[in-house]
Amino acid sequence: MHISTLIRGALRAQNSNRATSSALLLAQQQRGVACIGSFGNPVSPSASAKQPASPSPFTVSAASITSPAPPAVFVSPLQRLFRSFATMASENPFKFTLTDLPNPAGGSYGKYYSLPALKDSRIESLPYSIKILLESAVRNCDNFQVMKEDVEKILDWENTSPKLVEIPFKPARVILQDFTGVPAVVDLAAMRDAIKRLGGDANKINPLVPVDLVIDHSVQVDVARSENALQANMQYEFDRNKERFAFLKWGSTAFKNMLVVPPGSGIVHQVNLEYLGRVVFNSDGILYPDSLVGTDSHTTMIDGLGVAGWGVGGIEAEATMLGQPMSMVLPGVVGFKLSGKLRTGVTATDLVLTITQMLRKHGVVGKFVEFYGQGMSALSLADRATIANMSPEYGATMGFFPVDHVTLQYLRLTGREESKVKMIEAYLRANKMFIDYNEPQTDKTYSSYLELDLDTVEPSLSGPKRPHDRVSLKNMKADWQACLDNKVGFKGFAIPKEAQNAVSKFSYKGTPAELKHGDVVIAAITSCTNTSNPSVMLGAGLVAKKAYELGLEVKPWIKTSLAPGSGVVTKYLHKSGLHKYLDLQGFSLVGYGCTTCIGNSGEIDESVADAITEKDIVAAAVLSGNRNFEGRVHPLTRANYLASPPLVVAYALAGTVNIDFEKEPVGVGKDGKQVFLRDIWPSSEEISKVVESSVLPEMFRSTYESITKGNAMWNELHAPAGALYSWDPKSTYVHDPPFFKSMTLEPPGAHGVRDAYCLLNFGDSITTDHISPAGNIHKDSPAAKYLMERGVERKDFNSYGSRRGNDEVMARGTFANIRIVNKFLKGEVGPKTIHVPSGEKLYVYDAAMKYKDSGLDTIILAGAEYGSGSSRDWAAKGPYLQGVKAVIAKSFERIHRSNLVGMGIIPLCFKPGQDADSLGLTGYERYTIDLPSDIKAIIPGQDIQVTTDNGKSFTCTLRFDTQVELTYFEHGGILQYVLRQLI
Repeated sequence: MHISTLIRGALRAQNSNRATSSALLLAQQQRGVACIGSFGNPVSPSASAKQPASPSPFTVSAASITSPAPPAVFVSPLQRLFRSFATMASENPFKFTLTDLPNPAGGSYGKYYSLPALKDSRIESLPYSIKILLESAVRNCDNFQVMKEDVEKILDWENTSPKLVEIPFKPARVILQDFTGVPAVVDLAAMRDAIKRLGGDANKINPLVPVDLVIDHSVQVDVARSENALQANMQYEFDRNKERFAFLKWGSTAFKNMLVVPPGSGIVHQVNLEYLGRVVFNSDGILYPDSLVGTDSHTTMIDGLGVAGWGVGGIEAEATMLGQPMSMVLPGVVGFKLSGKLRTGVTATDLVLTITQMLRKHGVVGKFVEFYGQGMSALSLADRATIANMSPEYGATMGFFPVDHVTLQYLRLTGREESKVKMIEAYLRANKMFIDYNEPQTDKTYSSYLELDLDTVEPSLSGPKRPHDRVSLKNMKADWQACLDNKVGFKGFAIPKEAQNAVSKFSYKGTPAELKHGDVVIAAITSCTNTSNPSVMLGAGLVAKKAYELGLEVKPWIKTSLAPGSGVVTKYLHKSGLHKYLDLQGFSLVGYGCTTCIGNSGEIDESVADAITEKDIVAAAVLSGNRNFEGRVHPLTRANYLASPPLVVAYALAGTVNIDFEKEPVGVGKDGKQVFLRDIWPSSEEISKVVESSVLPEMFRSTYESITKGNAMWNELHAPAGALYSWDPKSTYVHDPPFFKSMTLEPPGAHGVRDAYCLLNFGDSITTDHISPAGNIHKDSPAAKYLMERGVERKDFNSYGSRRGNDEVMARGTFANIRIVNKFLKGEVGPKTIHVPSGEKLYVYDAAMKYKDSGLDTIILAGAEYGSGSSRDWAAKGPYLQGVKAVIAKSFERIHRSNLVGMGIIPLCFKPGQDADSLGLTGYERYTIDLPSDIKAIIPGQDIQVTTDNGKSFTCTLRFDTQVELTYFEHGGILQYVLRQLI
């Protein structure tokens, strides 16, 4: 038997020991610092660690880590077997494809693994997105971590993808934002403690691939409609998050290869698009495509640049950092053909909402979507990035745009060096990964096909509770009025007819005011989805300008804000002169971060809040974001609509969503005449002219040069030193987590669930915002009680998202969304449940602890799309800490299912056509899930029998989708598995 076959069997049938291959050990010993210069070329994980000559100001020195000599530890025969294999990784069998890439200016760009050199006719028809997976497998093939058979699976994609085969993938880098980055760094710090306790070397806990962490999720709109809002909100941000920021600053020096972009710099995905994205790496003379995974679901925005990237759970990202190849199912690819061009006045936001609706209907969960066709030439890179950004909303793993001339133009626009751009084009052309629409095209093979004529797209919004519920602008008023009538649901509020004309009168700073159903109280230009797009941002400025000149102004009690994704936006708004009109309409610059889109909208004026509450007004928020789930934007805005920045300004001016813009005026001008939307809406030609004169390469270069220097608040921030973190037991922000405290060298093994109670019984579309909210901490919640017991005043609660480094807060914040609907409560909305043995109605956390204290396991029943929404590892960590052993749902969102697996929670799916209701399950039963204790007796995707104590029995599908996921389950979780392999 060939040694590679023996290794493959051992790795995939039992406890795979990928992390200890000689290649990785060598990389770990030699790996230097990730240096990002003007274009960003971190050292390749697959190459030696020779450092670039000119490090940027972002360069991080490698920490000196010393550990005492490890004590003698028991090493099982199986571990010895794997360690003997660890030195057996063979030479790359595709080394013969290594080809020189000549530089026309003289010399060579470097070498690359040539796909044409494989001389395989199947490559020509492969989707471009699959070619990236293929190149990675060819380059990293060592018949240990990546097998020759894996390359063949990808080459035969047309036949293998329908069979859901498993492949390893090694992304070139990892990107984080601070909400998900803090818990990741907390886990890494805790893993260092654990590996030291178990006799290993703490130095092994270091990222082996470049990691970029952008602090962008902490700024809140505390101050709005003010000239000093930017500075005031940044001061509040630092005051609240000083402890978190100091911890991240510690991490940037304690860990190798970790770059931290300071707060106030921009939104992670926009910074990635405009600065961090490499497109092609050139590391130590080896060229290869840029690729990444990120701990934010909108990591997919980089797909618009032709870089393969998608969101994963924090725990999966941590494993990737530590050298684990990602185990993924080879995806199907939906080919989405674009033709024609957008009509004048139609925006990229309208287009992405249309595409989202189409793809949700088509069904693309777990698939790549690849865009192609002559319509591509009519889409700017920013438009493409907007479409790629919302991949999570339409359910795809990626929304990919192959590199073409538009991509190269954008790289030049954003200040990338011309020599780098030429290298990128040369490499991608040579490796058949560049698409040139001026040349005849070879038809690619796709799993399924869709087509859209861009000329048919019309102005749209999405809401009031989900991003894929598109509403045509012309139908908005009728749709709104139907929502008032409809029963409570995604498109309904069930407001009685007699209450639909309710008026809540109040006084705003001495001025009489009133609110009705549908009145706008928050209008926010926010989110990477749109603020990276100069066309819609300058379009918003033009709407504000035209309206001001005609005498229209936004009502003063509407909380308006402008939170761009990078400083470049401010520069081109100033260059165009449009910033002053946005200011005059209340859209003052409040910060560079996600703000309202993730629930950091800040408080609305108390008089407005009281007016909403007094008459139970269904108040509205309109935002240029990508998420509008109920309870996310603000607790008091039950209706939340996604719209383009120009429409955000228009609805702020109108003051209500209960308007037909075609027939009703936005307002009355200074001359007493009615002003309609058409009077203030700019043409596409107007916008293009301003974009051309106002958006300049120098703006990008100067912005990102200054980012690397940080800001005064960050530079003055004191951070602890040392390789091991000194945990402060009194801290309410950063806490030593319990995940590895009781861990032993031997894995706990597989297990079923016996006589478990149902903690929660859910319907469809329970999002990660419901499971683990990121926004405000309610004053009566278990988390609030915990904080107050430790002397934290209510004004200093901050948000759940900002406290993700503290497991005590987050466990209490799990299922704490005030809008969560649990069938146990028979229509009552809120974060409580029934403790079945006693019949008590308790906060979910309190009920969960009562079960745990009694030694009782729990499960969750759910409907379709369980865990949809943002990538959020605490949506799995929180249930784990509450004692949840399994989730039985109709279907799972991709990332959330992976996170559950990573925490050792069993995901099960009802059979098609079945759910808890059809099976007569009330949640008051006790549930037994029959799983073998021998991991080798379990097969991915097999049928599992579930029985209840009242005699019911039904079959579910086990959603451990790969053999590697079963290995994680045997070890109690992915990080426990990684730790054991590193000892």
